[in-house]
Amino acid sequence: MRDVLAAIDCGTNSTRLLVSDGGTRTIERLMRITRLGQGVDATGALATEAVTRTLDVLREFRQIMDTHGVQRVRITATSAARDATNREDFFGAAEEIVGARPELLTGAQEARLSFLGATSQLDPGDGPFLVVDIGGGSTEFSVGTTEPEAVLSVDIGCVRLTEKFIHHDPPAPEELSQIVSLTKDYLEDVVRELPTAREAQRFVGLAGTVSTLAAIEQGLAEYDTDKIHHFVLTHDAAEDIFRTLATEKRADRLHNPGLEEARADVIVAGTAILVAIMRFFEFDGCLVSEADILDGLVLSLLGTA
Repeated sequence: MRDVLAAIDCGTNSTRLLVSDGGTRTIERLMRITRLGQGVDATGALATEAVTRTLDVLREFRQIMDTHGVQRVRITATSAARDATNREDFFGAAEEIVGARPELLTGAQEARLSFLGATSQLDPGDGPFLVVDIGGGSTEFSVGTTEPEAVLSVDIGCVRLTEKFIHHDPPAPEELSQIVSLTKDYLEDVVRELPTAREAQRFVGLAGTVSTLAAIEQGLAEYDTDKIHHFVLTHDAAEDIFRTLATEKRADRLHNPGLEEARADVIVAGTAILVAIMRFFEFDGCLVSEADILDGLVLSLLGTA
């Protein structure tokens, strides 16, 4: 009988849970937008209301894990916690709820786990892969075929860049230009640090921005992981969606099927990052993966990562 395993990722924008039957079958995969990184870039600390939202979701996740008889769990925190001076207070409260203390991952650790999770179901013959995890506070790049040969985390994310640059509704053209320009600057760093990224045969995109764009492109009124996982979002489609979202007010943006209300304010910055990556590396499409850092964490519990 296989152990029931769980992984929780406390990210800048969302808190997510994966419950797995021995790493072979997904029992539950849940995402809640908690915006743990609210204001962290400006204040250097986790906001009280953001911590409260996240702890409430962890209580929900603990009940779900108990229902499924989870035997082992690994919980991690990423960009927002890396930047916050008061993270230990949050970690202590989270440990009381979950029963395991959150591990503060470095950007490199986050990138490695994301790569292992995202490529676990891919044919190595389609590699090498450039795996990009567009988060709320940071974006992780990793390149390789069966193992990440090189990884890099950079401080661009949909929440961080929204808070830094977007002050109008809809965003002003110069605000969008600033986001794309800053992203391009960081991509120059990526190719300096990861020169083999230019040789990648397939671009694999992870996290909420990418999956949301896949849902919008397909007009999915309800989230359907089977239709999103391994959907190919073309460069042209990404550019079309970017033009639409960037010129709509937030209230109008909400009418796009597949866009959650809680993501409507940060989706433009996230899409700008994705489009800038596709332009820079001249990728024709992005393979959207629902398998990500959570899957990598489960593999680590099994001793295979």
